[in-house]
Amino acid sequence: HNDGKTLITGRIGEDDRAVDYGYQAARQVGLNIIATLKDQLGDLDRVEKVVKIFGIVNSTNDFQEQHLVVNGCSDVLMEVFGNDIGFHARSAIGTNTLPLGVSVEIEAIVQVKP
Repeated sequence: HNDGKTLITGRIGEDDRAVDYGYQAARQVGLNIIATLKDQLGDLDRVEKVVKIFGIVNSTNDFQEQHLVVNGCSDVLMEVFGNDIGFHARSAIGTNTLPLGVSVEIEAIVQVKP
């Protein structure tokens, strides 16, 4: 979601959707992950470690820069949580479609304090 109401949609590598478009979409997904953590945990201080993210980029068959798109999420997680907590393993793959036509989907594994 972009503003909580609008989905960021479309295939990266198609029309005017280049790496930066995907990067911004992934960044927004990262912000949504952070908002979900805050909502569910009550306090972001309970996040002990961002363990791994798995980014799936809706992209054309010849697009090969999915890792640069997923940097949008990685960068915002590092900005918010810092190096000790935010540094994480990750994977980035491309696919030809995602539910609702979204541009990026990201799964996060996060270790939390009790």
